[in-house]
Amino acid sequence: MIDLGISKLALIGVVALIVIGPEKLPKVARMAGTLLGRAQRYISDVKAEVSKEIELEELRKMQKDVQEAAQNVEQSVSASLQEAENELRSVERDAQADLQTPFTVTQAQVNEKAKDFRRKRLAKTSAVPGWYKSRHGQRSHIVSGSARMARHRAKARPPVSFF
Repeated sequence: MIDLGISKLALIGVVALIVIGPEKLPKVARMAGTLLGRAQRYISDVKAEVSKEIELEELRKMQKDVQEAAQNVEQSVSASLQEAENELRSVERDAQADLQTPFTVTQAQVNEKAKDFRRKRLAKTSAVPGWYKSRHGQRSHIVSGSARMARHRAKARPPVSFF
């Protein structure tokens, strides 16, 4: 901008006083101040408009970037979905092929499975200590239903006579 020092302003003021005269100087100074204020407002409006345009351009650029990223994500998701569908179809084909083959079990396999089952049952019963079972109310012996009911049945009492 224009660089005006104090000495230059004083010189301009003296020349204006001589040329315009002391009577009209306040009116001219007021008019110059109004014009200077209008010019400053106009410059600030232009600056604000330029900054808005810059922000809008940045927002448009960001919107474009976000749209591209969304398209990339959509493409990657659809590709992975297609891949998963293909994999499921191949697994389904394999499963159908396995179902079509006859399933045979030998007697040796049945006997081995029965042995494993008995071992697990034995290991399961001996894994929990007796004191733990009694404290937490777990059954340690097999009792029939009628025997359990007999435990809770009222004891027979002799009749009481009042005479």
